[in-house]
Amino acid sequence: MSVVKVLCCLLAIYQLNEAKKIRGNRADVMAAEPNGVLKEPHVSLSTFRLFAEGEDNCTVDPLQLHTLTSCGFNSSNPLIIITHGWSVDGMLESWVLKLATALKSNLIDVNVVITDWLSLAQTHYPTAAKSTRSVGKDIAHLLQALQARYQYPLRKVHLIGYSLGAHISGFAGSYLEGPEKIGRITGLDPAGPLFEGMSPSDRLSPDDADFVDAIHTFTQERMGLSVGIKQAVGHYDFYPNGGDFQPGCDLRNIYEHISQYGLLGFEQTVKCAHERSVHLFIDSLLNKDKQSRAYRCRDERSFDRGVCLDCRKHRCNTLGYNINQVRTGTSKRLYLKTRSQMPYKLHHYQFRVQFVNQMERIQPSLTISLTGTKEESGDIPITVTEPISGNTSLTFLITLDKDLGDLMFLKLRWDGAALWKNVWKRVQTMIPWGGAERQAQLTVGKISIKAGETQERTTFCAMVHDEQQVEISQDKVFVRCKEDWTQQHRRKRNRAATSP
Repeated sequence: MSVVKVLCCLLAIYQLNEAKKIRGNRADVMAAEPNGVLKEPHVSLSTFRLFAEGEDNCTVDPLQLHTLTSCGFNSSNPLIIITHGWSVDGMLESWVLKLATALKSNLIDVNVVITDWLSLAQTHYPTAAKSTRSVGKDIAHLLQALQARYQYPLRKVHLIGYSLGAHISGFAGSYLEGPEKIGRITGLDPAGPLFEGMSPSDRLSPDDADFVDAIHTFTQERMGLSVGIKQAVGHYDFYPNGGDFQPGCDLRNIYEHISQYGLLGFEQTVKCAHERSVHLFIDSLLNKDKQSRAYRCRDERSFDRGVCLDCRKHRCNTLGYNINQVRTGTSKRLYLKTRSQMPYKLHHYQFRVQFVNQMERIQPSLTISLTGTKEESGDIPITVTEPISGNTSLTFLITLDKDLGDLMFLKLRWDGAALWKNVWKRVQTMIPWGGAERQAQLTVGKISIKAGETQERTTFCAMVHDEQQVEISQDKVFVRCKEDWTQQHRRKRNRAATSP
């Protein structure tokens, strides 16, 4: 069985390479009639199934809409259409029913329809990519039929597409002309090959619905291609863990996947990062008390420095189903860190520290620990990437899988090995002036921690006013500054006064 999975993996790589070869000829591959008003009659190449409970579903014929009523369609409820991506084995992947179940069980009053285009998806990748327009047209015809029979408003429609299914959803939206657009489209790691760098009309784009969001989880390049598209394609584009790869998806996790999925473990490892987008979305439905927040940032490097935890002017948003649907003129790129398993939520903190009058150029290795009203963080290593000298302020991103509550104490330690102590002693022997032996010191000025999820900033002061010097291997405890208490109580009173 594992040999078959290896061959499937190699086949996938081969297909992506074939897509790369014809990328320059993409206009021929994707050629189709221009978007416009759809004409009848239309014979659908896709099968639509209304999801009920468990694995039960009922086939809907767009040309005989009475089948909708017999399947239990309720025109008063919102409609969510799930569309899968390219298929290697012609089987509907397990995540489809998992997502449908999560939607139905958590939203309850909702119609969930599954688009089955496996007969077209199980082909040469470029052929499957070309078929995305046809499948998009199938969905558009279904929605037009609903409008005609039930006066069903498009604003109540939410299309969720994975990989190639994301672009299918976009094409469905672009085929529907008129004053009303589809309410929302969610792209789950939209496919990259043959779509990366193309014009908005040739891929999922913000123009395809009133609101478009996308989650990018596997944009890591191999041989010049990435499985998931890198460029922003929505009003909000989320890049968990930078978007290129995901924690828990390395080959070293294969044994964990085998224990969880049995013989399908190898296949799960291969598609782990790509499919993570789906499970992040499912997580937002199942763990309503652990919603993952992401932050707008220029790039991953800036985010990793901790400088982007700002929620003013819609600079942050919730990943997944419960996103705040704020339509903006330009695409917003948002970043976040996640756990390797569900629930994926991590709490983000910005650690900012100021070093004052630092005479010697030092590149210390630091460790901090935080104590809050709910939890303690444990030791958190801080990596300083360049030497410190003069007056310097540095920021770092810290992520924790627990909410510490209101922060009370911060402990700072300069991790100095015996090697560093010996180096310092040698430096002292070269100093031309005499006097008593001096210890290497860091003089710490202002320290603050900002919690991304609450937007609260806590400032810490030394317990004794003149004890801001930190020596090698010394623990120094800082407490919440008195003025910080006053400011926080004032902010809480103001929030309480303005809340309904």
